[in-house]
Formats: sequence, structure tokens, C-alpha cells
Amino acid sequence: METAVPRLGVGAVIRNDQGEILMVLRNREPEKDTWSIPGGKIDLYETMEHGVVREIKEEVNLDIEVTGLLCTAETIRPEKMEHWVSVIYEAVVVGGELRNMEEGGAIGAMEWFPLNRLPDKLASFTAAAIEALQRKE
Repeated sequence: METAVPRLGVGAVIRNDQGEILMVLRNREPEKDTWSIPGGKIDLYETMEHGVVREIKEEVNLDIEVTGLLCTAETIRPEKMEHWVSVIYEAVVVGGELRNMEEGGAIGAMEWFPLNRLPDKLASFTAAAIEALQRKE
């Protein structure tokens, strides 16, 4: 039996030249059918910064450079046996071409959204990231 322990995830707030934020529509649990910043879980013995760079490449085919730590967020749902701690970075695109690498899998859609016109159903850690971004600006 797996011991219930908090899981560690990373995410990136990636903005384009118009200041829009890249969001992906989650196709699976946790938080299926919500809009989220791209990211994923950390592998054992991997640094968080390396993990976020790897996850973004695996999910949306972009090469990113981390420009700073934005915030941390927690998702705690005992009823679903979920406890995630997410470390969220700000990043810029330095290469690659935006493409859904998880089509038919983890990601249903991808879209750039202006900060003042975000979709309604945000994943909980994404909502925390947006709040941190708005406080900062």
C-alpha cells in the first residue's frame, strides 16, 4: 500500500510578447476540465528548476528559461487522497515551437490568455499563481 505523502509539482507562468499567459486545459485528474499553467511532477533527485524546464518541453514543446520564483501553492483534498505542493516559476520562451505534445492525453487544448480575460475554471494552483502575479504587478 502506498503511503499518503504530499507530492511535489512545478509549474510555469509563461508570457508571450503581448503579455498573455499560456494555459492548458487539463484532460485528467487532478482537476480535470480546468485551465492550468503548464507543469507537472518532479522526478526523484531532480532539481525543481530542471523539472519545470523538462515538463514544459514534454507538454508543450517550448524551451524556457526560468526568470524567477513566483510563489508556492498547496492543493489539499483529503476526500480525493490528494496533497500537492506546487512551486511556480516565471519563465520566458527561448526556443521550440508551441505544440500540444499530450494531445489525447493530459492536455485537451492550449491557449494564450490576457491577464484580464482569463478563463473561469482555473486549477487551484493556477489561481494562486495568478493572484501572486497580480499582487506583483
